[in-house]
Amino acid sequence: MLDFLPPLIFIALILFLLKGYPIAFSLAATGLLFSLIGISIGQLDFALLGALSDRFFGIISNDTLLAIPFFTLMGLVLERTGMAEDLLDTMGQLFGKMRGGLAYSVIFVGTMLAATTGIVSASVIAMGLISLPIMLRYGYSKRIASGVIAASGTLAQIVPPSLVLIVLGDQLGVSIGSMYKAALIPSALLIGAYILFIFILTLVKPQSMPAIPEAARTLHGTALAKKVVTSVIPPVTLIFLVLGTVFLGMATPTEAGAIGAVGAMVLALFKRSLTKKLLYQALDQSVKITTFVVFIMIGSMFFSLAFTSLNGGIWIEGILGNLPGGVLGFIIAVNILIFFVAFFLDFFEITLILVPLLLPIATSLGIDLTWFGIILAMNMQTSFMHPPFGFSLFYLKSVAPKEVTTKDIYYGATPFLILQVIMVVLLIAFPDIIKTEKIERFEGSGADIEFNLDTGMDSFSDFDDFGVDF
Repeated sequence: MLDFLPPLIFIALILFLLKGYPIAFSLAATGLLFSLIGISIGQLDFALLGALSDRFFGIISNDTLLAIPFFTLMGLVLERTGMAEDLLDTMGQLFGKMRGGLAYSVIFVGTMLAATTGIVSASVIAMGLISLPIMLRYGYSKRIASGVIAASGTLAQIVPPSLVLIVLGDQLGVSIGSMYKAALIPSALLIGAYILFIFILTLVKPQSMPAIPEAARTLHGTALAKKVVTSVIPPVTLIFLVLGTVFLGMATPTEAGAIGAVGAMVLALFKRSLTKKLLYQALDQSVKITTFVVFIMIGSMFFSLAFTSLNGGIWIEGILGNLPGGVLGFIIAVNILIFFVAFFLDFFEITLILVPLLLPIATSLGIDLTWFGIILAMNMQTSFMHPPFGFSLFYLKSVAPKEVTTKDIYYGATPFLILQVIMVVLLIAFPDIIKTEKIERFEGSGADIEFNLDTGMDSFSDFDDFGVDF
């Protein structure tokens, strides 16, 4: 047994990434290279490469993944029709007389955008363009304004219908519906933590978040109520329509995504903002995002085949499976690993590279995979907030006024990053926060797994402790 090959595979992958090659091609190239090395030294049977075609077909025929383009299309249509601008303006008028009112508005709108777009970049850029100049104009601290926008934008990671929950559920072998249900309370607690933090800051540093002057609050009484009804009720209704059908078992997440995409276009029609150009841009971007995800999944398939065939699973299990503390020791070690890996990789890459390697160990330890997935999702959310490589920070800097420096954004993001880490600790310490259902074990391996994922993952017969042999 050549024990040096598994770590060498990771080193080769890092070298490909440092060279600047796309992650999907780096994964595939590393997998194929070491598959050929394994064949040449007699550690891997050439016939095993025949399984690639079955796994490839399993990925492209997985109905669960259809939820990604549907929810992406829904979010892009809503974002391009000015929903974020209307929401921010309305909530700013509603909470403007309070200290920190604009910050509360950003958190509320960030939550709404997370529940409709599921796309971090769209949320951060939209709120950065619209709200950051207004917050600065009315005397908000640059750091607080930057931090609350970046943090609220990352809520798209954990608030259903988050794309990361779809991909995580697919990789862990649990239904997307159960992931959505389990994420509700943790995401609500994180939002509450943001609000509480802002409230405390308004008491400690009231001058950093002043109320909007009376002259700037142009809507009152009936006019304000009408604005709330026209700007807030439609997206809220769409959210309840989409997520409600999932939680009530009336539709699968894929079907709910299709309903959401159609509903977004209907809302755009009512606003008379659905143009041919807008629809083309939304469809084009949806295809690009979906292709990006699927290509990474295909690349990770090549990588995982080589890694597991060359005893990488045994190597990982030797490192993480025998840690002191049993399940708790494993959970703590995994979360520390992901926290630091998130400095360099985004959530798609972490999900598709690391999660399949951790899954067999988690299954052997009897860990509830839905609970495990929500903890990972909350942890991977920090990948968008890590200075100096957090993507949310880059998105915000790209649209921020010149007077907002990179240092301001980093300092502003740090308290919210700490809140996210605290939430991970709470979810580990109090596992009952994540509501999971007792569900039946289901086992499979090889190509059968992909077809079972295809037929079972998008239904509401949830599968807990899904045993997967990679």
